[in-house]
Amino acid sequence: MIKFKTFVFINCSLILTLIMLNSCGIYRPVSAKEYPPEPEKRIAKNMEEGRGFRIMDRVNKGGGSFEFASSNELWRASLDTIDFMPLASANYSGGIIITDWYSDDSDTNESIKITIRFLTNEIRSDALDVKIFKKNCSANQTCKMFEESGDLILEIKKSILRKAAIYEKTKRDKKGPDTGNTGFSNN
Repeated sequence: MIKFKTFVFINCSLILTLIMLNSCGIYRPVSAKEYPPEPEKRIAKNMEEGRGFRIMDRVNKGGGSFEFASSNELWRASLDTIDFMPLASANYSGGIIITDWYSDDSDTNESIKITIRFLTNEIRSDALDVKIFKKNCSANQTCKMFEESGDLILEIKKSILRKAAIYEKTKRDKKGPDTGNTGFSNN
């Protein structure tokens, strides 16, 4: 009976090992001419091609340096610029802010909705994609929606970029002159 249990255990272990190794893929030989003989250059080439990773590069050296939404100047400036409007969605990891429909007290038949998409974390004019949608409703609640274009989009972008530049300058002044840190790190 013990021999049978040992036999089953060895066979199950062998099958499990083969299943796990099957996911590694098929061996594909490569030419040695394509890869440099120095290990550092081979590692760099493999990293560029996405063929591996280094655990020590992922470890944060020098303590805790965490990036939150509040440390991104563009994000903070955008929220501060549209703080009078109710938010429908604000997704920092997705890089988008969507407001709910807003109308001031003067014209209740017209409302606007703003969408801000972040294309980069750097403070520059092409970092933001701002869209404004207008909704005009008649007295019988028939509404027409359309995308607005024009000066209001440019004014919102300028306001966000101006505030973000001020936030970045304040952050740099607090850290000191030798940091030169703008935007997020890639860690």
